[in-house]
Amino acid sequence: MASILDEYEDSLSRSAVLQPGCPSVGIPHSGYVNAQLEKEVPIFTRQRIDFTPSERITSLVVSCNQLCMSLGKDTLLRIDLGKANEPNHMELGRKDDAKVHKMFLDPTGSHLLIALSSTEVLYVNRNGQKVRPLARWKGQLVESVGWNKALGTESSTGPILVGTTQGQIFEAELSASEGGLFGPAPDLYFRPLYVLNEEGGPAPVCSLEAERGPEGRGFVIATTRQRLFQFIGRAAEGAEAQGFSGLFAAYTDHPPPFREFPSSLGYSELAFYTPKLRSAPRAFAWMMGDGVLYGSLDCGRPDSLLSEERVWEYPEGVGPGASPPLAIVLTQFHFLLLLVDRVEAVCTLTGQVVLRDHFLEKFGPLKHMLKDSSTGHLWAHTERAVFRYQVQREARDVWRTYLDMNRFDLAKEYCRERPDCLDTVLAREADFCFRQHRYLESARCYALTQSYFEEIALKFLEAHQEEALAEFLQRKLASLKPAERTQATLLTAWLTELYLSRLGALQGDPEALNLYRETRERFRAFLSSPRHKEWLFASRASIHELLASHGDTEHMVYFAVIMQDYERVVAYHCQHEAYEEALAVLARHRDPQLFYKFSPILIRHIPRQLVDAWIELGSRLDARQLIPALVNYSQGGEAQQVSQAIRYMEFCVNVLGETEQAIHNYLLSLYARGQPASLLAYLQQAGASPHRVHYDLKYALRLCAEHGHHHACVHVYKVLELYEEAVDLALQVDVDLAKQCADLPEEDEELRKKLWLKIARHVVQEEEDVQTAMACLASCPLLKIEDVLPFFPDFVTIDHFKEAICSSLKAYNHHIQELQREMEEATASAQRIRRDLQELRGRYGTVEPQDKCATCDFPLLNRPFYLFLCGHMFHADCLLQAVRPGLPAYKQARLEELQRKLGAAPPPAKGSARAKEAEGGAATGGPSREQLKADLDELVAAECVYCGELMIRSIDRPFIDPQRYEEEHLSWL
Repeated sequence: MASILDEYEDSLSRSAVLQPGCPSVGIPHSGYVNAQLEKEVPIFTRQRIDFTPSERITSLVVSCNQLCMSLGKDTLLRIDLGKANEPNHMELGRKDDAKVHKMFLDPTGSHLLIALSSTEVLYVNRNGQKVRPLARWKGQLVESVGWNKALGTESSTGPILVGTTQGQIFEAELSASEGGLFGPAPDLYFRPLYVLNEEGGPAPVCSLEAERGPEGRGFVIATTRQRLFQFIGRAAEGAEAQGFSGLFAAYTDHPPPFREFPSSLGYSELAFYTPKLRSAPRAFAWMMGDGVLYGSLDCGRPDSLLSEERVWEYPEGVGPGASPPLAIVLTQFHFLLLLVDRVEAVCTLTGQVVLRDHFLEKFGPLKHMLKDSSTGHLWAHTERAVFRYQVQREARDVWRTYLDMNRFDLAKEYCRERPDCLDTVLAREADFCFRQHRYLESARCYALTQSYFEEIALKFLEAHQEEALAEFLQRKLASLKPAERTQATLLTAWLTELYLSRLGALQGDPEALNLYRETRERFRAFLSSPRHKEWLFASRASIHELLASHGDTEHMVYFAVIMQDYERVVAYHCQHEAYEEALAVLARHRDPQLFYKFSPILIRHIPRQLVDAWIELGSRLDARQLIPALVNYSQGGEAQQVSQAIRYMEFCVNVLGETEQAIHNYLLSLYARGQPASLLAYLQQAGASPHRVHYDLKYALRLCAEHGHHHACVHVYKVLELYEEAVDLALQVDVDLAKQCADLPEEDEELRKKLWLKIARHVVQEEEDVQTAMACLASCPLLKIEDVLPFFPDFVTIDHFKEAICSSLKAYNHHIQELQREMEEATASAQRIRRDLQELRGRYGTVEPQDKCATCDFPLLNRPFYLFLCGHMFHADCLLQAVRPGLPAYKQARLEELQRKLGAAPPPAKGSARAKEAEGGAATGGPSREQLKADLDELVAAECVYCGELMIRSIDRPFIDPQRYEEEHLSWL
C-alpha cells in the first residue's frame, strides 16, 4: 500500500486527463481536466471473419496464431493468421464414415491431434504436409488433452496427458520427425496412468490441465461431468523425471481429492487464465451443472492448487433446464459462456452479466468457443461462420467494483495510471477510515487527494484529532512544489504550533511522560526531516519566533543546529555563560567566521581553552583577524593574559610560518611588555638581513627604545646598518658589544676605522684605562698608535706606549721591504716581456700554393690573406665577414669607420711610402694609412675566428639564422 501511495503522490505533481469510461467526479483543486473525452470502446468487440467455408465446419482450434478447422468429413484447413491469405488445405484420406470428434492444438501451434469417432487419432505437424495416424492410440476415443507447457517445443510435445471417454488418463509423447518407410512413428509411447470414476463407475475425462510448480512439484487438474480432481506431487527422479507417472503413482491406493456437484450437464469444461504465454495460470473457471466454479490458482500451496473458490450461478435462462452452456472461456475479470444463439459475459468479481451478444439465425447455431492465449483473442464458430472477439482494456472499470467492495488496495492498483479515478478511491478510503476512527490512516489518504484543504483540516479539528491533523499537514507540506513558498511557510508554522502546544500540554503531566517523549521525538523528526528541510530553512525565522514565544529553548538550540545556524547556538550559550559549550560548538563545526565573532567574548573567560582551539584549527584561521580579540584581552597587563597571547603568536610564527608584518609586530610588542628575555632571542632568530625580517624595523626600534631594551635596540641598529648609532648605544651598555658592532662593515675600512676610533676614545676618555686602550688597539689592525695618541692626556708618559711604538716601527720597516721586493719583481717581468716581443717579430709561417681559405675554400694566394699562429688561413674579406657578426655594436661601428677612412686615404706613392705618408699625415693632421691598417688588423685579426674568444662566445648561436629558418626548413621538404 505504501508503494502505491508513493507512486500516486508522484503522479499528483503532473497534470492528467480523465480516462475514457470513468465517471465525472467533481474534485476541488484538481490538476486534471474533469470531462468525458470520447465514446468508450466496448470491452468485447465481435468481428466476423471474411470467410465462407466450402463445407460445414465440424471443429475449430486456434493457438499461437495458428487456426485449424475441419470441414465436412475429410478436409483440414490450416491458416497462419499472420499470413491469412495463404490457407493450407489437407485431405484426411478417410474412406469410412468416421467423423471428427474433437481436435486439439498444443500451445506452440505446432502439434495438431484429430480424434475421430472411430476411436482413431491422427497427427499433423505445422511444418508437415502429411496426416499420420497414431497406431498406439487406436481404440481410444480422446476427450481431452493436457499439454506440457514447460517442455513442449515445435519438434516434440514432451510428455502429455490424454483423457478418454472411458475415464482413462494416458501419458504419451509425440515427435514431429518424419522418417522413411521404416522411420520412427510419431507416437513415441502411450501408456495408461489412472482411471477417473464417479459413483456409477468410470466417467469421461472432460478436461485435463497439467502445470509445473516450484521445486519440481507437479499439478494436474482433471474434470468429469460432476467432479474436479487434483493430483499434486513431486516428479520422480531419474528417467521418469520428465513424465507424470510418479505424480499419479501416489494415488494408487487412495483417490485424489476432488470437488463434486450433484447437478450435471452431461459434460463439463475447464478454462484457465494465463497472463503471459508459458507463465503460470492465475485463475480457473469450471463450467458444470450447478454453475461456474471460479477461483484462483496458487502453485505454492501444499495441499490444494485451488484457492478463493466460489460458485457463480448461471444467469437467468442459462442452465441444465433451460439453455445449457456449450463452452466457457476465461479472461482476467470475466468468463464468457457460449450458448446456442448468444454469448454471455459474466464479471468474476460481481457475477453480473456485462454482455449478451446474440447471433443472427442465418449463421446457424453456435458450436464452440475457445481462446488463443498468445494473442488474447476469443474465437467462436458455427457450421457456416467464424467470429473473433477482441478484448480491449478489460480492467478499465474494475477499480469501481473493488471500490464498492471497500477493497481499496486493489482499487488503487487498477487505476494507478488514472489520477482522477485514483483520487476518487483515496477520498472514499479516507472517508471510510475516518468513520472507522482510524484517523492517522485517514489523514494519509486525505493528504493525497484533491479535496479542499480547509474542509479536511476543520474535520480533524472538530474531532479533536491534533495528531492526525499534524500528519495531514506534514504530508501536504511534502507534496508542495518549490514555487509554493507561501503555502509551505503557513503549513510549517502551523505544524510547529501544533507540536509546541501538544508538548506544552503534556510537559506538566507526570502520567503522560511516555507520551511527551514520543511527541518530542516526532517533533524532532519533523524538524530534522530531509523532505521538509527546504521549507524549514525558508521559514526558520518564524519557527525561531514560535519557539521563543513558547520558551522552548531546548528545541530552539536543536533547530538551530539542524539549520546549521551555529551563530545562534553559540550566542545562546554565551548569553547563559556556558562558554565551554559554546567553544565546543565552535570547535566541532570549525567555522572561521564564528571564531572571529565570538573570540573577544570567549577569551575573557576561557583563554587557555580558546587558544588551544585556535591552535588546533591551525591555518584555517587568519591570525590577523584574531589580533583585536588578543589586544583587548592583553590590555589588562597580567602575566597570564600576555602569556596566552604570546603562545598563539609564537605558534603562528614558528609552526605556521606566518610572514604578515602585523603578526610579527604584535609579537614584538608582547615580548617588549611581558617577556623581555625572549625579545632579543626573537630578533636574533629573525636574522640580520633587513630584507628578510618580517617585522617593521622602525616600529621595533621605537618599541625597544620606549621600554629601555638597549641590547635589542643595538640589534635593530645593526639590521638597519646604522653602525655608528649601534656603536654609540652599545658603548653605553657593553664595550664588547660595541666592538662586535664595529667589525660589521667588513667592506668599508674607513667606517670600521672610524667606529674603532670611537671605541678607543670612549675607553681612553671615559674609562681612563691605558691598558684597556692598548688592548683595544691590538684588537683592530686598522688602528695605529699615532691614531690613538691624541686621545691620551698630556701627563701620560711614553713608557705606556713603548711596546706599541716599537711594534708600529717594525711594521713600517716590514712594509718597506715588501715594496722593494715587488719593485724588483716588476722590473724582471718587464725585461722578460721585451725579450718575448723581440722573438715574436722574427716568427713566420709558410703558405703553399695549394693552401685554401678556411672559410670559402678557394686558393689563398689569389687575394690578400691573414695567417694565424694556430695554422688557420683566411682571405682578408672572408675574415672580415666572419668576424663582423660576433663583434659588439660599438666595435662594428669602429670597423665601418676604419674601412671608410682607409678607402678615402690616398694610395701609397712609388717612392718611399713611409716617408711620404708620414709627411702626408703630418701635413693633414690625421692618422696615416699604415696606422689605419694597423687599427683594422687589431679589430679583425686580433685572434683566430675559429680558435679565439669569438668562437667561444658564439657557442649558443643557432646554426641557421632565425630569419632564414623557414626558408631553410621548406628547402628540406
